[in-house]
Parts: sequence; C-alpha cells; structure tokens
Amino acid sequence: MIPYVIAIVAIAFVFDFINGFHDSANSIATIVGTRVLNPFTAVLWAATFNFAALFTVGTAVASTIGKGMIDVSFVDANVILGGLIGAIVWNLITWFFGLPSSSSHALIGGYAGSAIAKAGTAAILWGRKWIETLEFIALSPIIGLLAGFGLMIAVYWIFRRVSPHRVDRVFRVAQLGSSALFSFSHGANDAQKTMGIIAGLLVSTKELFRLQPGLLHHLYLQSADHIPLWVEVAAYVMISLGTLFGGWRIVHTMGSRITRLRPVGGFCAETGGAFAILFATKLGIPVSTTHTITGAIVGVGATHRLSAVRWGIAGRIVWAWVLTIPAAGIMAAIAYQILSRVVHLGC
Repeated sequence: MIPYVIAIVAIAFVFDFINGFHDSANSIATIVGTRVLNPFTAVLWAATFNFAALFTVGTAVASTIGKGMIDVSFVDANVILGGLIGAIVWNLITWFFGLPSSSSHALIGGYAGSAIAKAGTAAILWGRKWIETLEFIALSPIIGLLAGFGLMIAVYWIFRRVSPHRVDRVFRVAQLGSSALFSFSHGANDAQKTMGIIAGLLVSTKELFRLQPGLLHHLYLQSADHIPLWVEVAAYVMISLGTLFGGWRIVHTMGSRITRLRPVGGFCAETGGAFAILFATKLGIPVSTTHTITGAIVGVGATHRLSAVRWGIAGRIVWAWVLTIPAAGIMAAIAYQILSRVVHLGC
C-alpha cells in the first residue's frame, strides 16, 4: 500500500507539470503575441517567476483544496488518484484542441467527482469555499475584462499626446514587468492546488507512515493545515518545469486568435489579470488564471472596437470553461469506479 501512495504523490506532481505545460499560455501568450520576447526566452522568464512565488506567498489555497471542499473522512488514495486522472485527461483533451480551459477547475471537478463516486454528495462540504470558487468561475473573467479594459483606457488617456511609436517602445520594456507579475501570480495560485491534493492524500493515509523510519516518515502528515516544505518546493519546481516546456497550441489561441495585441495591450491584460489573481490567492480562493487572463485580453481588444475581438473563438473557450468541472468530474468518477475494483486498499 505504501508504494501505491508514493506512486499517487508522483502522479500528483505529474499533474502539476501538466498544469504548468497547459497553462504556460496564460503567462507568455501576450508577450509572445506582441513579439516582445521569443517563445524560448518567454518560457524561461515565466518559469523563473512561477518558482519565485514559493518564497513570498502562503498556503491558503492549498488548505482550501486539502480540507475545505471535500470531507476528508471520505478521502482515500483511490479518491485522490481518480480525481487526478479525471483532471489530467481533461487537460490533455483541451490542450489537444488548443482550448485554454482551467487546470484548477479540472482538478476541483475531478476531486469532487471521484469523492461523489465513493460516498455520494455527502462527501462534498457545501459551504463558503465552494460558493467562492463557483462564483469566481463567472467573476474572474469579468474582473479580468474590466481590469484590462480600464487599464487600457487609462493608458490611452495618459499617453494621448505621445506618438504610437514611442508608446510601443515604452511598453515593450514595461511588458517584461507585467509578464513577470502574471507568471508570479500563476505560480502562487496554481502550484498550491497540487499541494492541497497531496496534503489530503497524506492525511488520509497518515497511519501508514506514523512509525516509518527515515525518508518515509516525511510522508506522515497529521493535518492539512500544515503543508510540508518538501511538498511546497516540489510543487513549484514541477509547475515551473511544465511552463518551461510550454503548450504552444494554446499560446497561439491566447496570443493572437482572440484579438491582435500590441505591447501596451499585453501590459494592461497581464497587469490587470495578475492583480485579480493575487487578490483571490490572498483570500484562499482557487481561481482560474486561464479565465482571468482571457477576460483581460478580451477587455483590451474591446477598447478598440467590439469587432476587434474574435467572438467565435471566445465562445468556444467559454464552452470549455462551462464543461470543465462536470467533464473532469465524470471522468474522475469513472476512474474511481475502475480503481475501486482493481485496487484493494482495505479502506
């Protein structure tokens, strides 16, 4: 049973890598789309600031995932693995079609679907954290849109007497900072979700490791309130590596297919999106970086004219958002049913 739990921890880190791979577009699409950085340099830049979040943010989001959404008394290794499988499969499907769906909501949907498959709706802790998370599915793109739109209008007004060429030159430099800030916010919120899943797993199997010597004792976790340092470091390393490898299909959608961006637009989208995500992270809400930056890009495009936004592409993205939680949940429930028949855990 101990090797099985260790394997699930490894799979959780694989999900974290896929999260970074899938969501790299969130961090670099605008800076690549505006040609401020080439793709390789952009992913190095983003991965660096993904990891930097380790040293400056807490673990409020991880605690929400670990104990605030699912009743831990119903959680076992099969529930965790089923949830991870559902999230990974949905992420790969949306990556294949180039759709920027939410890895965060795929994980939440997968975790919930797997828990429901085991214990029914009694496994769900219906309360404030679920309400906030579901609210932010709608609110995060709206907040991003308003932030991107508002910042773009403000910049237009401030630089109204400056030549377009000079504005472009200023914001090519400024966009390095905004891209770094957005990458930082992405790492701060998204890496914590994997931490929370691993914490839930280790708490549910703590009796296996209570008396284990050596390295195995580090897998003993009494409460999800405390995330071990090795879990934090490994989660940030894996999401940064995933970003480093990048998901170029989604970069193309985000960086050029929704609307054409200039450096000033990229700066406004990234800055507005980053502050919205950092605000949610502070509140411990597992918000979608994908939803937020997509909304911000649409907001920037809409300052030119509504026709500057390719609403057909935006509509496909919205459908991916709507389907993410139920689709990942269904896949996770199927995975749990298979695992529960194949793997006997004695719990």
